[in-house]
Amino acid sequence: MSKPILFLNGPNLNMLGVREPDIYGATTLAEIKQISENQAEKHGLKIEFRQSNFEGELVGWIQEAVEKFDGIIINPAAYTHTSVAILDALKMVKGPVIELHISNPHTRESFRHTSYVSLAATGTIAGFGIAGYRLAVDAMAELLR
Repeated sequence: MSKPILFLNGPNLNMLGVREPDIYGATTLAEIKQISENQAEKHGLKIEFRQSNFEGELVGWIQEAVEKFDGIIINPAAYTHTSVAILDALKMVKGPVIELHISNPHTRESFRHTSYVSLAATGTIAGFGIAGYRLAVDAMAELLR
């Protein structure tokens, strides 16, 4: 039996629906969780959906994934551009790692153009809004076939 997929969301994503709706839309993280679970079910996958504003907690969850999950989908949010600790943890993951962003960081401020996470990611999905979450689940299903 396959293991679940770990779906991680970084800082401030708990404020989706409120935070900069012109960039991130009006959909809440709870709604995104439901969308992601529904999409995973179509592929016969289970996901465990988590969010934290704390880098160390995200690192701990990634370390947990080494043994307990088949892959990781991660929207690292601001930690994308700053966290060597998350990069180092992701390098330990044996399964696929998909980096996900609601907006396209390359069309935003220049400091957002660098992603440490990309150095460990199998692939990146960015700029498709909330639809990126469904696309990430589809991509993970394909990678695990």
